[in-house]
Parts: sequence; C-alpha cells; structure tokens
Amino acid sequence: MSSKPSANRLAAPLGDITLSTLTAGFIAVLIGYTSSAVIIFQAAEAAGASQAQIGSWMWALGIGSGLTTIVFSWRYRMPLLTAWSTPGAALLATSLPGVAMSDAIGAFLFSALLITLCGVTGLFERLMHRLPRALASALLAGVLLRFGLDLFMAMERNLSLPLAMCVAYLAGKRFWPRYAIPMVLAAGIAMALFEGSLHLGEVTPALASPDFIMPSFSLSAIIGVGVPLFVVTMASQNLPGIAAIRAAGYTPPISPLIGGTGITTLALAPFGGFALNLAAISAAVCQGPEAHADPARRYTAGLAAGGFYLLLGLFGATVTSLFAAFPAELVMAVAGLALLPTLGGGLADALGNTEHRDAALVTFLITASGISLAGIGAAFWGLVGGLVTLWVLRRRA
Repeated sequence: MSSKPSANRLAAPLGDITLSTLTAGFIAVLIGYTSSAVIIFQAAEAAGASQAQIGSWMWALGIGSGLTTIVFSWRYRMPLLTAWSTPGAALLATSLPGVAMSDAIGAFLFSALLITLCGVTGLFERLMHRLPRALASALLAGVLLRFGLDLFMAMERNLSLPLAMCVAYLAGKRFWPRYAIPMVLAAGIAMALFEGSLHLGEVTPALASPDFIMPSFSLSAIIGVGVPLFVVTMASQNLPGIAAIRAAGYTPPISPLIGGTGITTLALAPFGGFALNLAAISAAVCQGPEAHADPARRYTAGLAAGGFYLLLGLFGATVTSLFAAFPAELVMAVAGLALLPTLGGGLADALGNTEHRDAALVTFLITASGISLAGIGAAFWGLVGGLVTLWVLRRRA
C-alpha cells in the first residue's frame, strides 16, 4: 500500500469520515486512557508531582498524542496512531521515587533524544525491514490475545453486560457490518445505564494548564531512568506499533514516524510528556475492517482519534474520573470485540506461512505470556525468541 496520498484524498478528507471511523477513533482513545491513565498518575506521584503537575502531565501526553496522530494520519493517509509509553509509565512508577522532579525531566529529555536519533539515522527502519511479516503478525497477535480473553473473563464478573454487547456485535456483523462496533458501544452504555453502573454524575470537567519544569541532568537519573525508558519505549511500544501497521497492510516510512515522536517528546518533556511512541493495541482498532471496509479511508479514524486525544488532553486530570465512570466490564468487552478481527487476521498471517510458522508460533506464545525480563516487556522477548528460532531452523536447513 502506497505511502503517498492521492489527489482526491487530499482534497476531500471530510468525505471519508463515517460513523464507523469516528467510533473507532473514540474506542482507540478509550482503550488507551482506561488501560493506563491510572499508571501515569502513579508515575507522576512517584516523582513527587503536585496535582497541578499531574494535570500538566496528562495535558502534555494528550496534546502530544493528538498532534502527532493527526499529522501522521493526515500526511500519509493511513491510520497512524501514537500514544504514551505505558510500559514506560510503569517503569517510572517504580524507578522515580527518590529522584528529583527536575532530574526526572532531564532523563525524559535524554530518552527522547535517543529516540529522535533512531529516527533521524534510519537505524530502526533498517532493522524493521529485515523482520519477516509472519513474525510481525505473531507479535501483534500475542499483544492482542489478552484483550480477546478479557472479553470472556468479564462475564465472570457481570454476565449481562458483556453478553448484551456480544449479541449486538453478532447482529451488527450479520446485518450492518460497518456499524457493528458502534452498536456494541451503544448496547454497552444502554445496559450500563439500565444496571446503574454508569456514574457520569461524579465527573467534574476542569481545564488543565501546562506547568513548565526546568530540567536538570543527573548521571544516575539518566542511567537509571532515561536509558531504561528509551529501551522499553522502543522495544515494547514502537516495535509492536510498527508490527501492527505492517500487519494491517500499510507501509509508511518508519524513520519520520519515530523521529517525529522523539522530537515531540523533546518539546513536551518539560511539561511531563515523558515518552510518546507509535500505538499498537489502540491503533489496531483503527487499522482493521471494523473502522472502514476501504483501507484507504481508515485514516479518518486516526484523525478522529487525534481529535479525541486533543480534547481529553485539554481536560487533563478530569480524564481519569471520566473513564472511571465506565464499568470495567464495558471497557473489557468493547476492546475485545473491536480487536477480534485484527487478532484473527494476525493469527492467520502468522501461521499461514509454513516456512516461518514455528518461529511465528514461538513469537506469539512468548509475547502472549506477558513475561518481563530485565525490565523489558514480552513483546521484545517474543521477537527475540522468534528470530532465534528462525535463525536456528534456517541453519539446520
């Protein structure tokens, strides 16, 4: 699929927007915020951030994700979503206690500089071009498996809500395939209102304001925070992010995407934007057929997601209370159902090539296991395991 937008796509993006792409964009942001906003709060609190500074962190991450998502999706006419580094936030929550806030900001800047260099030099892109598509698809499927399982695990806690959403999904797939996920979301909200588990009255809107923190540079913070943040962001976020894009059939230039997230992080790090990267799990919602049957029009799901990112970034800390209003079962079910086609496609691509099947299976199983070794997530080790398997089997042949 070409990375160059056609003239008619440049002229009429509004004509490509549909209810399904708007819904996909919303669900992508919903998944991102509900799955990790609390971790960001924990990371900020570990650094000793005040409530105003926590709001600034959420502002920086929302604005940064929104701007880069819109620019990338618009420029390449592909659903190219960015997000903050969730493994990075988890890392910060455990490594920032005892680190001065200014030193933490300096470590964020150092990590962002390394990410920018990876993009500018083209090193990361050269490595990705050597990755077999079967392994990239297996990596994506392993990342997404938990969400498919959570769909049914949610039924242990509340059978009626996920079941109603599954019925809506099947009805939508049978009669109105393009609107299956909007129907799922509508059914979930309606059932949550009926059960009294949707607590929107507890949400109090309030605008966030950026709070600039002058960075300082400590060798211990750079080594203990900056370098690990760079490693987990590249290995656990950008790597599966590129895999998701490739698995969906899109081939954008990788280096500008990596460099763009790095430069944006450099600009927003003093406000708490610790790491921006390519999204994988949330992006998959916008990159599959549920967003739009025509792959060339799915970029509007990216534009919609970027708009929701900007809106939520402006409200900063209010975001957590907003998404906390949704029952957990609703979030688990809508994420699982929205990602089912992408998960199925990833498994089919991963295991369809007999030459790479064993290596892809190893990649899938390690990634799905969720293991973390040396502070690096399962996505990286899954890829390592798959590549080692591929190398050994090729030598044997």
